[in-house]
Amino acid sequence: MLILPGYQLGQELHRSSNSIIYRGQREVDQAPVILKVLNKSYPTPLERARFEWEHELLQQVTGPRIIEGFTLLSHQHSLVLVLEDFGAISLKRWMQSQPLPLVERVEVTLRVAAALASVHEQGVIHKDLNPTNIVLNPTTGQVKLIDFGLATTLAQEEATLQRVENMEGTLPYLAPEQTGRMNRVVDYRSDFYSLGVTFYELLTGQLPFQSADPLELVHAHIARDPVPPHQLSPDIPPVLSEIVLKLMAKSARARYQSTHGLQTDLAEVLRQLQATGTVESFPLGRQDLSPRFRLSQTLYGRAVELDALLTAFERVSAGATELLLVTGYAGVGKTALINELHKPLLGRRGYFVSGKFDQLPRNIPYSALLQTFRALVRQILTESDAQVARWRERLLAALGPNGQLILDVIPEMELLIGPQPPAPEVGPTESQHRFQRVTQTLVAAFAAPEHPLVLFLDDLQWADSASLKLLQLFLTDIERQHFLVLGAYRDEEVSEQHPLLLLRHDLQEAAIAVTTLALAPLQVEHVAQFVADTLQSDVATVQPLADVVFAKTQGNPFFVGEFLRALHK
Repeated sequence: MLILPGYQLGQELHRSSNSIIYRGQREVDQAPVILKVLNKSYPTPLERARFEWEHELLQQVTGPRIIEGFTLLSHQHSLVLVLEDFGAISLKRWMQSQPLPLVERVEVTLRVAAALASVHEQGVIHKDLNPTNIVLNPTTGQVKLIDFGLATTLAQEEATLQRVENMEGTLPYLAPEQTGRMNRVVDYRSDFYSLGVTFYELLTGQLPFQSADPLELVHAHIARDPVPPHQLSPDIPPVLSEIVLKLMAKSARARYQSTHGLQTDLAEVLRQLQATGTVESFPLGRQDLSPRFRLSQTLYGRAVELDALLTAFERVSAGATELLLVTGYAGVGKTALINELHKPLLGRRGYFVSGKFDQLPRNIPYSALLQTFRALVRQILTESDAQVARWRERLLAALGPNGQLILDVIPEMELLIGPQPPAPEVGPTESQHRFQRVTQTLVAAFAAPEHPLVLFLDDLQWADSASLKLLQLFLTDIERQHFLVLGAYRDEEVSEQHPLLLLRHDLQEAAIAVTTLALAPLQVEHVAQFVADTLQSDVATVQPLADVVFAKTQGNPFFVGEFLRALHK
């Protein structure tokens, strides 16, 4: 039982793995308060830091639609956040309390959108919007946002790959880019996706994606389309359904770009409902312009190359082993093209790992290849305990008495297979051959029908000869299947006698499938589309500017982005 000097504890409102929420009373003035308590006697430093950050943020971000934070108290070894109590319940509880008229539900969506607008206008991304973090007073209808422990004041963030249970946010409401599996940044539009899922549940009474398998939920957010709400609930007008689906677009670019645009469309739905009881269709987003400058993350001018890349992956998923090389000048978009594999790869439950060769330490053999194996180990460690256990059993069986050879070069592997006995001593030549055999065995263990393996090696123009030889052994192993090696290099730094091109020739002679994609600079029409999307305009309007950008950058995508940033500043 919590005993907090100066406060009387009342009803428990909510309990999660992170915190417990109580109603209470401040004794000095009898004011009602909410007490948010860490749900651990000895919280971790990260858990304490999030509570402290939430309190600090609530001192800066204020307004009638944001919960007020009074103070942060230390209690024994834990923390207690004291918040205002305005007689609210969670939106989740309100939705479940009784059948609600459509007009009333639309009114609430408008209030929630207004609350999110207040947060975004103050430069904050919430990152955990869901019906338990939206509260409303059933009597007054007042709505406020709560739980800012994951919120950020950064304009954008990179989501890192983590175990599903450790991902930031609430999985059923998580934006695709927040999963860390999309190679897309997290920004304020990630909140729109979570808001769309919340509205979907408010309007239909169910979540758009439901599964007991967390990875299946991740895949659904990234690749599956939800059933339109109006198909589940006949009382929902199709245009309201379209608003929800626009919020839930997989690409942030296809979502609303501003809370103003969203509020305008919701207000029109409400106006028609109150006036006639029905809602006629109307064009969405007429008032939707982003208040922020943001480079478009769309891939331009690469349709043919992208099709070749995806087709190669489909062949590998069916059992092939292939090498696909992407070449072009620095900044032409080689890595951006290759990263488009993330989405289809997740659908196949495959693994994508990358390593990069450096120009200076070229005397260190296998550097980039070992990076990929370390990344693969870290990726596996993000999976469930049951999956990690299965991997441990599989790898121990594959490596046999040679486990220590792998630990010597990939220390992280010990987290998977545990300490290993020393490998028998052999001569230098046999030691080299044994290492090659063991790494080949390791690749065979990772590449399988149920999880194809994609290995991306960047800056192959700086690859050492030992790495290229080992790569050749990987690709020519007749038992190897479901394995795709992607390589990127700058063709201006690779002569006809470069070891990389000799490797390509040898693989082709050995009947190994090798594809080379040469990326050219963007055409002026692609630059124009890039500029138009970034400036939220149409091509005709921006064409004069696009011509200048093209002339200055010669169609190099990286330079196009940097030039636009410079113009904006």
